[in-house]
Amino acid sequence: MDRRAFLNLTLKASVATAVTTIGAPALAASQNRAAAFAKKNSYAVTGYAEVVKQGNGYVVNLSDDFTFANAPDPKIALGRNGYDKSTLMGLLKSSKGASSYQVPAGINADDYNEVWIWCEQYNVPLAVATL
Repeated sequence: MDRRAFLNLTLKASVATAVTTIGAPALAASQNRAAAFAKKNSYAVTGYAEVVKQGNGYVVNLSDDFTFANAPDPKIALGRNGYDKSTLMGLLKSSKGASSYQVPAGINADDYNEVWIWCEQYNVPLAVATL
């Protein structure tokens, strides 16, 4: 085998290893779903929501860089192409920084494609992260 063929073979093997190595963690983390929040109405929001399988249930985590403009009665819930009140996880714990919310027992978070911040008082959307 000449040097060029050897280098070609070595390069192909390196690329295959890199793709396998890089692809493996993404596959392992496929049970967790995350997305950036987008504002609804005029409420500014930054950061991400992540849905994590934990034991027999699910948890929604808001990222360290999460910020949310003050609004009345902001609550966290899931949605499937729209807010679903039956998935309500409670009042937003903080308008800044990381926090976690337990998905209600019996709710399969895999059946939902959104995390909502919803104003219960006025029944309006404040922000959504589409997973």
